[in-house]
Amino acid sequence: MNEVDKLSTKKKFKLMDAILTVICVVFVAEAAAPVASIGNSQFFWWILMIIAFLLPYGLISSELGTTYNGDGGLYDWVRAAYPNGKTAGRVAWYYWINYPLWMASLAVLCPDLITIITGIEFGSASAMMIQLVFVWLVVVISFFPAGDSAWILNGGAIIKVLLALIMGGLGIYGAMTHGVANEYTVASLLPSFDSNSLSYISVIIFNCLGFEVICTLTDSMDNPKRDIPKSIITGGIVIAAIYIFCAFGIGVAIPTDQISADTGLLDAMILLTGKTSGLFISLMALLFMMTLFGNMISWALGVNNVAAYAADHNDLPKVYAKRSGKNDMPTGAAVMNGIVATIVVIIGGFLPNSNLFWSFFSLNLVMFLISYVPIFPAFLKLRKIDPDRERPFKAPGSAGMLKVIAIVPMILIVVSIIFTALPLSFDAETLEATLPITIGSVVFFIIGEVIIHTCRKKHGAVYGKKSDTAINTDNL
Repeated sequence: MNEVDKLSTKKKFKLMDAILTVICVVFVAEAAAPVASIGNSQFFWWILMIIAFLLPYGLISSELGTTYNGDGGLYDWVRAAYPNGKTAGRVAWYYWINYPLWMASLAVLCPDLITIITGIEFGSASAMMIQLVFVWLVVVISFFPAGDSAWILNGGAIIKVLLALIMGGLGIYGAMTHGVANEYTVASLLPSFDSNSLSYISVIIFNCLGFEVICTLTDSMDNPKRDIPKSIITGGIVIAAIYIFCAFGIGVAIPTDQISADTGLLDAMILLTGKTSGLFISLMALLFMMTLFGNMISWALGVNNVAAYAADHNDLPKVYAKRSGKNDMPTGAAVMNGIVATIVVIIGGFLPNSNLFWSFFSLNLVMFLISYVPIFPAFLKLRKIDPDRERPFKAPGSAGMLKVIAIVPMILIVVSIIFTALPLSFDAETLEATLPITIGSVVFFIIGEVIIHTCRKKHGAVYGKKSDTAINTDNL
């Protein structure tokens, strides 16, 4: 891409686009229902995670994103802190592999949503075809730059906020006219520490992640050092508000033990309106499906850039480094997304259809959360080894406070991974739900180690060289 093209793309991505992209990336409508199944104590967990995780993570992302604003995002941050090891390569692998798993989990929802919209029932073969169309449509759209896709990101953000407001509004209406499905008492609002509730805390953390994606789009922004902190702070406030409002609506409508992890939001709308079909429900299902596209496209922009950047530095196979000759987009990573998601969808067609969405989504959760663990110690190390670098945005606080805002979120991630990926009891029901996630996590861990070791051995590690570890600061 020539300099004129880059400048043209940059002019297309304004501050409001950045804010809406943060909302589109971070707010995940389909993840609201699993959290609502915790019950009324979800509000305690939401407030705790907003204070203990979302706020410090947002501050750290703002500082790292404006100080080390290379194309590799969180991979760049970890690579700058640990230039001679495999840590950054592992971050890139887990960050990338979660995406096709997530894409497959959302693809599973599409046939049911189309059935709600049209009333047409689909058999196994036709449902699989719909899922594959979803996967490859997302892949094709991700071939284009962020500026060209701004209308999708903006539209996705607006639709998500609209759905959340409608859900919360219906919840208020339902509470005033029909009462609440789950009685609100002081005891019910206190946190529950059973394994089911604790496993869903990982979804709350997942719902708070994604601020770093905006940091990979610096080449498409007019003024990244101004727009990144503003978009993260503004988007974070909006996201926290709409998550809680949407969760309230679902909790009002459906008894906790009856909330579906995949279609809970639509189920709540159906119960509160008393209609199982009709124009309103069809429209809500259509909007919900559109948010799935928004999720995938917004995340593709960040995930593919990270994968391509890691491949350029010999931490992932060179196929991920392949870029379009027309617009320099990472088409190799995008195609690999489609291939892996296709394999997962096909395998899913032969598995018991108990809850494929949650099975795929949980595995995606584990991979995704692992990729974030090194960010927090990297933040502390970069403050120590690179104290003189200009920081356009600097997380406030003393040295002791900085350790707190880095260590607490990291501990929360590790704990949530344990409760999601490991069976905490050995009864048949727990093993059936958790063991596939455990096995899948181990398999992808081994694959990642083999890939990283092979790439570094074949192409040679490029870490530790001054010219390579220096992070781009041209935009600062």
